[in-house]
Amino acid sequence: MTVFITSSPFVDGADRAILSNANSFVDRLREALPPYCRCLFVASDPERHDLTCQFGSDVVSACAEVGIWFSSYTVLDGTNAEDAEELVNSSDFIILAGGHVPTQNAFFQDIHLREILEGFPGVVMGISAGSMNAADEVYVQPEEEGESSPDFPRFAPGLALTEVNILPHYQKVKNNILDGLRLFENITYADSFGHTFFALPDGSYFYQDDDQLLLLGKAFLIRDGEKTPLTEDGEILDMEDFE
Repeated sequence: MTVFITSSPFVDGADRAILSNANSFVDRLREALPPYCRCLFVASDPERHDLTCQFGSDVVSACAEVGIWFSSYTVLDGTNAEDAEELVNSSDFIILAGGHVPTQNAFFQDIHLREILEGFPGVVMGISAGSMNAADEVYVQPEEEGESSPDFPRFAPGLALTEVNILPHYQKVKNNILDGLRLFENITYADSFGHTFFALPDGSYFYQDDDQLLLLGKAFLIRDGEKTPLTEDGEILDMEDFE
């Protein structure tokens, strides 16, 4: 299996979905995929069929613009959840949509996606929440009002596609205030004791296959209550060299 763990694969600030080749993302994705692939777009909210279909359609168009062509394309959400295993098994390329992490995580658990994906031989691309839920143990970073409460579950079982926990869109959310608290300094830093998080700006991503795990682009390490710069844009870190 090949996994792309992205913050966002799109050009920031564009008025439509355009895949960004920052840190050679498009080049690597194109190389990993077959010439005409069967694509499955997995929802973040199983009840928002309209939103998922629109997002999926935008991604299809963005892929076509860079020469990534689909021989088939299907959305997996609440309308066809009972067919999840069949849909996964008939796909080459699975895209895990962005959205609300706990909502998507609950959907993944409901359809047993972790078990279904065991041994999947194709390519998986996570976008934002989809990347977060790809982890073995997911850090559910609080996002919505009320989620800063100590009673809000901060960790959940994920898809076990990777050991990496990312915090996406860092350039946009690093100064966010939630329930009167600073999202990172007052919440996430405290949650990082005993854990390792990678804060990624859009355009940075992890690439993982059966032989290697690479971090491409700018990233910050958040661990044991501290944030430290890890890589710069254009750099590649082989995670075998990471301590």
